[in-house]
Amino acid sequence: MRSGWKRTFAASLTVIGLCAMPVASFANAGAENLAKVEQRGLGKVGSNRLSTLVVPTTQASEASAVLTHAWLDSQPAAKGSEQFRCLAEALYFEARGETIKGQFAVAEVIRNRVSSKRFPGSYCGVINQGTGKKYQCQFSYTCDGNAEVIAEPAAYARVAKVARAVIDGKAPDLTDGATFYHTTAVRPSWARKFVNTTRIGVHLFYRRSVQTASN
Repeated sequence: MRSGWKRTFAASLTVIGLCAMPVASFANAGAENLAKVEQRGLGKVGSNRLSTLVVPTTQASEASAVLTHAWLDSQPAAKGSEQFRCLAEALYFEARGETIKGQFAVAEVIRNRVSSKRFPGSYCGVINQGTGKKYQCQFSYTCDGNAEVIAEPAAYARVAKVARAVIDGKAPDLTDGATFYHTTAVRPSWARKFVNTTRIGVHLFYRRSVQTASN
């Protein structure tokens, strides 16, 4: 009888001791287990893949800085080859009234087309594709019948810097691989066939439903 009482008393003390353990101990143990699980999971992901998922804070900040008036104002007057001039001209007629981010986004679409096997392989080729053919021009200013006159030199100088930055690879990616866009003022039927990736300023951006290396 006495030995049974002692066993019961000892068991009670054990329970009390467990209850008295700090809650933090259980929390720490859970956190440690979770960390081990995450570490094992990350170990299964290749370092190359991880590098594409993680963008250093400093790199992200530098990319964002490119999209500002201050950054553009700090750049020298832009100049370059015929390909540069084609892109700068397209930005002037297509996006000079856009925000800086919007101008970079439009330039990115043209760059994405140049990189795609579905389109001509140069800036001038992409911009002038279909020009002179009824309803086939890709950029309306190339076949609207109006003379292509640069009437706002300051606006051209700014978009020229955008063009230079995009060609030189200094611009961040904004459109998730878009190769099409239109203004919010219109609703073209072709837009229903593609995936809307984002809206920037007064432009909506699209890519094909299955994105590949060639868009």
